[in-house]
Amino acid sequence: MSQAKRIVLAARPVGEPKPSDFRLEEFAVPTPGAGEVLLRTIWLSLDPYMRGRMSEGPSYAAPVPVGGVMEGEAVSEVAASNNPDFAKGDIVRARTGWQSHAISNGKGLIKVDPKLGPISTSIGVLGMPGMTAYTGLLDIGKPQEGETVVVAGASGAVGSAVGQIAKIKGARAVGIAGGKDKCDYVVKELGFDACLDHRETDFAAKLKFACPKGIDVYFENVGGAVFEAVFPLLNPFARVPVCGLIAHYNDTEAKPPKWAAAMMRATLTKRLTFRGFIVSDFANRHGDFLRDMSGWVRDGKVKYKEFITEGLESAPSAFMGLLKGANFGKQLVRVGPDKV
Repeated sequence: MSQAKRIVLAARPVGEPKPSDFRLEEFAVPTPGAGEVLLRTIWLSLDPYMRGRMSEGPSYAAPVPVGGVMEGEAVSEVAASNNPDFAKGDIVRARTGWQSHAISNGKGLIKVDPKLGPISTSIGVLGMPGMTAYTGLLDIGKPQEGETVVVAGASGAVGSAVGQIAKIKGARAVGIAGGKDKCDYVVKELGFDACLDHRETDFAAKLKFACPKGIDVYFENVGGAVFEAVFPLLNPFARVPVCGLIAHYNDTEAKPPKWAAAMMRATLTKRLTFRGFIVSDFANRHGDFLRDMSGWVRDGKVKYKEFITEGLESAPSAFMGLLKGANFGKQLVRVGPDKV
């Protein structure tokens, strides 16, 4: 292949991203220099955090520059190598972004062990989303046997793993998702005790009924109206790992909620713990995560679902859909074949 493809940030979105905020470009497949490898992308991961990288506002990572390749993690094949640590044909995980080919000096590349599962899982249940669920729930949420764990985005890559790990630890798992099909999957396939559709008009009442003993751990992926329904149900000493706030990613201005004072009062009187986190905060837990999660997946205790679109060109529309909950499971883009 003489031509490679990449998707760059054409403009900073205002509110919801739109197709004109992205641009598909072609470029010559690069040649690796001394100590470098050429990577050919097989799978691209799409994740909600990417919306934050499209904006200039302060965050935990630098924004993608206008004209720069969109940020993202991928599973790639080493197509050519001048680096003794990597051979042609090796499968690696790398932050190459939204492009079909990339050059790397080897730093940050992680070899993927196909024996642990399909290589796509290295950016899904056995990758960043799975580790986010594992560390956020176990290190911050600290669920105890018999407690009630509620997770928003329960059919997604992170939320689905959170609920299943909660069940493994002996807790009661209640999911929140968008739509009957997703809720049915969460209960019937993943084994949650209950799942509520946040789109229903009586969602708050149904959530309260599903949590008769209150909520001990709330794994926050969404924010907005979902959080408003959850908050009154939090028990004294409840723990809230704050992983994402997808309901607010397209906000054009920050407005403190009218009930902020009540929230602060409840945080004091109920002795609540809120902690935002980034998965890299727990890098030293990667070995524990990979050992436990790969075992749970192998034993059928943790199941996963992948939502796949074909071709790099599909990434912008798939990403825009992801922000609206159009995906059902881990959002992946198949950029190229496993082998060429």
